[in-house]
Amino acid sequence: MRVAEPGNPARRGWLDKQGLRLVAKPYLSGAFATQRLLERLSVEKVPLKDLTGGRDGGIVSGPLFRRVYVTDPAHGVPFVGSKDMQLADFTTLPLLSRDDAETKLASLKLKSGMTLISRSGFNAGRRAYVRPDMAGFWSSEDVITVEPDSGRIAPGYLYAFLSGRFGEVLVRGGVYGSAVRHIAPDHIGEIRVPRFGDAVEKEIHELVQEAAESRAAFQKGLTEATRDLFSTAGLEDLLDLRWHEQGRDLGFVRRGLTATTLRALNFQPRAGEILKRLASVEHVTLGEACEAGQLSRGVRFPRVDGEPGDAYSYRLIGQRQAFWLRPEGRWISKAWTSDEVLAEDETVLIASQGTLGENEVYCRSIFVTGAWRSHAFSEHFLRVRSGLPGFSGAYLFALLRSEPVFRLLRSMSAGGKQQDIHEELRKSIPVPVLTNTDRDRIANTVRNAYTKRDEADVKEDLALAKLEETVALHSGAATN
Repeated sequence: MRVAEPGNPARRGWLDKQGLRLVAKPYLSGAFATQRLLERLSVEKVPLKDLTGGRDGGIVSGPLFRRVYVTDPAHGVPFVGSKDMQLADFTTLPLLSRDDAETKLASLKLKSGMTLISRSGFNAGRRAYVRPDMAGFWSSEDVITVEPDSGRIAPGYLYAFLSGRFGEVLVRGGVYGSAVRHIAPDHIGEIRVPRFGDAVEKEIHELVQEAAESRAAFQKGLTEATRDLFSTAGLEDLLDLRWHEQGRDLGFVRRGLTATTLRALNFQPRAGEILKRLASVEHVTLGEACEAGQLSRGVRFPRVDGEPGDAYSYRLIGQRQAFWLRPEGRWISKAWTSDEVLAEDETVLIASQGTLGENEVYCRSIFVTGAWRSHAFSEHFLRVRSGLPGFSGAYLFALLRSEPVFRLLRSMSAGGKQQDIHEELRKSIPVPVLTNTDRDRIANTVRNAYTKRDEADVKEDLALAKLEETVALHSGAATN
């Protein structure tokens, strides 16, 4: 049980500021201590609601609505929920009916420069910045959209404040509820934002905006690499797969079975057509490409907690957070952990345990390079590391992240409630050969995309560090 500090008890005036809420968390979360620190700053503090503009004052939480999903991009718009807003790659977003979005739900359309705040559930209080390639997406009712008035405040600066240490405490300090946690837009609107002058705020904004543009370039690069691979291989038809429009796999017959598998899912006709198309071009199998590398699950290991950010700890990334833009993860002690939890440069990790839900990460792929080489990864990933000269990990990733291969991997599932990818079937996935020049071009597109992603993280960290430095400077002046 947590108690208030003896020298800093909850006060009657605090209850008024929280609408007389008798929930302990806002008073114990550090929100009021942070507010007092900000109040001591020798600068103007402006309520967030006075810095926003647009529909309904600029701080919008959409209405409950019936969700109608479609599969044809011409009739749908990408739909971002409270979990999806954390994703690094938006390729897998569901499509909401365009008719519904543009008529009934116009207030939920995203604009570049908005700040998103998840308002309910496990992820309540998380923030994200709407980067340029997200303009035209739609958000769910579980997301609060904050649209800054660019004439009053720079969007990037506002996001930096809300996403940084101070905004973290102030936003999450307004969380209420037990089984299902919530944040009310009214509480967000009362957050007071310190103003440090045009020069400082512009510098922070530009760093955040450059990070957003780099992340948009990251997304574009991944999409281009996959499209380049399939187009060059003459498999353009697989890029427009329309999986759900092909009908269910019912009443099919398969002859010549072996002891490898007797599960009907593994002989799915739709997946079989993908396998035939991939095998129709010159190829090597995934097993052959990884024979001198790795095609196996990670090692199991004890998890002993370590200090966050400590030199003697790893950040442990699991299947869910591996697909986030900035995963939080648990910190574990290096002393109790084998080096095998790390991933070699250009290793592809495939989420290899889970269920067959359409929005689950099971069988989705990530790529480990750059800054992510310092992370530890759980044993639930299938590690794909090429050992065949000329077939780099970056090239394999451009293939494995694609929708056709995702569907193929799903069809190779084995197990009961928790599925796994069949150890023998996964080796048979065809990998188009192409030419050395083509493979190098595609691999370099992937590498450049991940360089952009690392650059974006650095710029965002610089923006937050600049904000911390500025707050410290002014709080010191106020104390003196």
